[in-house]
Amino acid sequence: MAIASRVPKRVLSAFAATATEAGKLPEAAVAAVAAAEVPLPTSAAAERNKPLEFDDTGRLFGGERTSALVRTLAALQALSAGPLVDVGIAALRSPAVAGSALGKAAARATAYKHFCAGETADEAAGVVRRLWRGGMGGILDYGIEDAEDGDACDRNAAGFIAAVDVAAALPPGSASVCIKITALCPIALLEKASDLLRWQHKHPSFFLPWKAHSFPILSDSSPLYLTASEPPELTPEEERELEAAHERLLAVGARCAEHGIPLLVDAEYATVQPAIDYFTFVGALAFNGGEASANGGERPIVHGTIQAYLRDARDRLEAMVRAAERERVRLGLKVVRGAYIARETRLAASLGVPSPVHGCIQDTHDCYNGCAAFLLDRVRRGNASVMLATHNVESGQLAAARAQELGIPKGDPNLQFAQLMGMADGLSLSLRNAGFQVSKYLPYGPVDQIIPYLIRRAEENRGLLSASSFDRQLLRKELVRRVKAAVAGRE
Repeated sequence: MAIASRVPKRVLSAFAATATEAGKLPEAAVAAVAAAEVPLPTSAAAERNKPLEFDDTGRLFGGERTSALVRTLAALQALSAGPLVDVGIAALRSPAVAGSALGKAAARATAYKHFCAGETADEAAGVVRRLWRGGMGGILDYGIEDAEDGDACDRNAAGFIAAVDVAAALPPGSASVCIKITALCPIALLEKASDLLRWQHKHPSFFLPWKAHSFPILSDSSPLYLTASEPPELTPEEERELEAAHERLLAVGARCAEHGIPLLVDAEYATVQPAIDYFTFVGALAFNGGEASANGGERPIVHGTIQAYLRDARDRLEAMVRAAERERVRLGLKVVRGAYIARETRLAASLGVPSPVHGCIQDTHDCYNGCAAFLLDRVRRGNASVMLATHNVESGQLAAARAQELGIPKGDPNLQFAQLMGMADGLSLSLRNAGFQVSKYLPYGPVDQIIPYLIRRAEENRGLLSASSFDRQLLRKELVRRVKAAVAGRE
């Protein structure tokens, strides 16, 4: 998000002409847009104390290039059209389309350009530098999906380490690195290890010879039904592969620790999540411990992820916190709403059991806000680090207000907010303007490698994208303000 202090008249004139043509913008009448108030979700707590401001769009988007605002508005408008998104997903899923040069070019020019930071780590680093100049950071995400064998896992580990090296060359504090355990350990092995971990939770005397720690992974409210009968033990070869996955994770973590780069471990779907949490705590125990960490020292290295749309999220969170305090490990967590709702619901329905996901969106909102408040109190005490990844304005407002009430210093590195590249820019900028640490999530990689991410992102956020009217109204309000200012300046 590069900041420009002067608006090019050519761009303003082009926008003014576009805004008055029917079909270019849904609310084409400039006067109507200018008069419209931007609705802000409210709650009693947020009403009492609103550290985030959205009314002054000139300050909110201060320095953002008008051309960039126009592009973002056009992209959000297109992505808010459900039928258009469905057609795009179908096209990306088609090997004939996605595998063709034309299909890749179309993806690169549309969704890829909006949501991704480039094809190489160096291109993504350039985006981080631009963000940093504008007062925000970046989360480098080498966009690889599930690995099927050890050779793929080795290549992926090398890619993650390269991302850490790139982050280390950027301005201090400007970048974090995100990884997927499904890229470091074969999927089939993660599924089998997760089955064994679920079975052990139901039968505590069940012995797992490969298990390296007793950190809590599941709760009684977790979807234990996924393992209905005793699973087979790991074979010697599988145990060796599990150890190799440990070594890959520790190699990435060690490089992060060497350079002080936070490592964010993504959460995934329920069939493999227990093993992902198991690996996450392997990393946390290796790199987040020690006297300094236990007493509120530097930001911990390894951060796990809590998905608030899961019914067991709060139970597992509280168990993690208790165990971290007991083991004198500095807890690092990223809190998200969740990414695999369709998959989880389909799987539960096929098994004839209730979905592990909350039954309504309000329950998910309440769980997210409750988990955020719970962790903010731990940040205040100095024994946790949290990244609140949200596009929800009310959740951002509530968390910012709570942090202010608790006296958490502005700019405290142990409280971070995050949003995806190309989404919720108004919230990102408002949090930044209020003095909070904010990062944008920056996936990068070749187009064909990123296509699975783009499909998942479109599916996960179909509702969010169609409900992006808040951001679109902010953008239109600011563009109209700039048009009026340019016209007044010529009079």
